Amino acid sequence: MLKKITDFYKVSQPSAEKLLADKAGKQYKKLRFQAFVAATLGYSLYYVCRTSLNVMKQPIIDSGVLDATQLGIIGACLYWTYAVGKFVNGFLADYCNIKKFMATGLIVSAVANMMMGLLGLWEGMAGIASSSMFVMFAIMWTINGWSQSMGSPPAIISLSRWYPLNIRGTYYGFFSASHNFGEGLSFLFVAALVSAAGWQWGFFGAALAGVLGVTLIALWLHDTPESKGLAPVEVLAGEKTQEEYDREVSERNARVTDNSAETSRIQRAVLRNTGVWILALSSAFMYMSRYAINEWGMFFLQKTKGFELLEASSIIAINTIAGIIGTVCAGWISDTLFKGDRKWPALAAGIMESVALVLFLYGGDSWFVNVVSMVLFGIAIGVLISFIGGLMAVDLVPRKATGAALGIVGLASYAAAGLMNIISGWLIDGQAVPDPVTGELQYDFTYVSIFWVGAAVISHLNYRCHETNFNDDVRGLEPGSDGRM
Repeated sequence: MLKKITDFYKVSQPSAEKLLADKAGKQYKKLRFQAFVAATLGYSLYYVCRTSLNVMKQPIIDSGVLDATQLGIIGACLYWTYAVGKFVNGFLADYCNIKKFMATGLIVSAVANMMMGLLGLWEGMAGIASSSMFVMFAIMWTINGWSQSMGSPPAIISLSRWYPLNIRGTYYGFFSASHNFGEGLSFLFVAALVSAAGWQWGFFGAALAGVLGVTLIALWLHDTPESKGLAPVEVLAGEKTQEEYDREVSERNARVTDNSAETSRIQRAVLRNTGVWILALSSAFMYMSRYAINEWGMFFLQKTKGFELLEASSIIAINTIAGIIGTVCAGWISDTLFKGDRKWPALAAGIMESVALVLFLYGGDSWFVNVVSMVLFGIAIGVLISFIGGLMAVDLVPRKATGAALGIVGLASYAAAGLMNIISGWLIDGQAVPDPVTGELQYDFTYVSIFWVGAAVISHLNYRCHETNFNDDVRGLEPGSDGRM
């Protein structure tokens, strides 16, 4: 049974039918564009299935099915499982057929959303106890967390398998905006369904988005150029001749044991590097403030500023759309204006994030003020995700240890996001008091607001991470004066 599963997910074998040279170029460009679209839009729809619950917190709490503390724990289940799963599935995806791997994760995620919608309808008809709903929702969202971790690795691997080095960075920048598209779609599409038909139907809408994503992945996400009768991407892009590529593969296979030992030694050195851990800590606190808005921002707007569901979701959606600007421009700004020194634009973005968060939490009920705060917050978070979550980690370590550094940062980030959810739910519930006339709960966000702003300020530690040099014991392991190539 296990062998059948591993065989099913193995990387595709090269096609026996090779395309003629006069047709290969046109077909290659067509297939790589399809792969890019499928990976980017497919991962966007992953995000709809991940963030659907964020839209429904206020109606779920108002219905009495679950309270803020329970929803915080459920959200943490997703983040903590996602943190571990992203690390594990990142390694597994390298050995897998990326189409099958990515499609499987989205199928499971869509089913988890559908089951939560069905549980919601069942609760409405049968009156299930809150404790039972809490346990079943937590189980479904834990499963969703693991399946969500199967999205990013194959999508990024597709760019590596299909795009040459000279344009890969450009396409990666556009791909990085996929989570912004997905979050924005969730805040608009899912919120519209919830407003029109009830919170249960928000889960069904997310499941439908997942089905669309699976269809797109199945049709357009191709595993490797070789599986389509093409040469490897290095040969197609003219980076190497076929003979050079074959010789390199042969030499690499001969050195596999030595390379594994060397990579392991560098990865152990990364675990001892102070800069990586400072970066991970900075990212952890940044993710707390980032997901405070994405998870609880709509609830805050509805309960403290009187916005309706669609108004609140539209304001939060602006943050995700503005994030595209920060994500796409971050690398270019640091490379062009700061000559690769990312600590200064990262510090500026961190300050902007804190100011925007203060404006959002304490700036009053004006629609204009709240929109401006979300524009600034979204741009700042887009920059910080690119720097702290990616580029700065890559800058700190040799290429052979890039995965290890990103794994450490990713684990810390999503573990912190889960912790934020629990603390926020507990603080929100702890300050809720019933209205003496209507009996409806009134929420005081004083303490949780201090917690969110404090996390944003502490995240400015990222300013220091580039002042910490990489450990001497990793220098010289790869060509180049700094040990990074």
